[in-house]
Amino acid sequence: MNLSARDEQLRELMDDPDCDPQRLHATLRRFGIVNRLVAGWGRVYRTRLRDVLSRLDRPARVLDLGSGGGDVIAHLAGLAARDGLRAHFTGADPDPRAHQMATSRQIPGATFRCADAEELLRRGDSFDVVISNHVIHHLGAAELQTFIAASRRLATTTVLHGDIARGRLAYGLFAVGITPLAPGTFLRTDGLRSIRRSHQRAELAAALGTPWSVTQPTPFRLLAQGPGLG
Repeated sequence: MNLSARDEQLRELMDDPDCDPQRLHATLRRFGIVNRLVAGWGRVYRTRLRDVLSRLDRPARVLDLGSGGGDVIAHLAGLAARDGLRAHFTGADPDPRAHQMATSRQIPGATFRCADAEELLRRGDSFDVVISNHVIHHLGAAELQTFIAASRRLATTTVLHGDIARGRLAYGLFAVGITPLAPGTFLRTDGLRSIRRSHQRAELAAALGTPWSVTQPTPFRLLAQGPGLG
């Protein structure tokens, strides 16, 4: 497998509007387990997000762009509640299938909208913090610039985009490690395609430019952080 460059031509199976709905449902449900194991949002919360939320003198407003089935919001909302932090989480995803899954979760302190970043901007919405998980690798060069610009305009303090760091070890470990969770889902095929579509740290830093910083908070993960403009 050649992982020396991004393969932007790959398309994930679950992005097909005509994909098997049962497999899609199972995939979205199991993202909760997968993301807790590999996405690193617990560490990002402890090292980046908790301090931002605690400094506000009112309930924080956090937006998750491309929120899928809502598992990242469920995780972060639980961590904030455990720490006694007041926060309201909004998930936005333009895919009605993901939106339906998210709204069925009934997460305390969270709401979900079937919308993308541009629609939220048109409505005049604003949030203290904007995050995303596994969105950036889906985007081509022009789409990426549009997305990160919109995310900064929606945020008043900071933006945090989490994604995969492309590499052979990540590919090999995921291919083996996902096996127990993969039956009946798109997890294995789409996960491996995601790795092949993803950036390496220097690539993403170059693509984003100033004022973004790109770090690796946990193994095989990238975190792009930039200031809000809202």
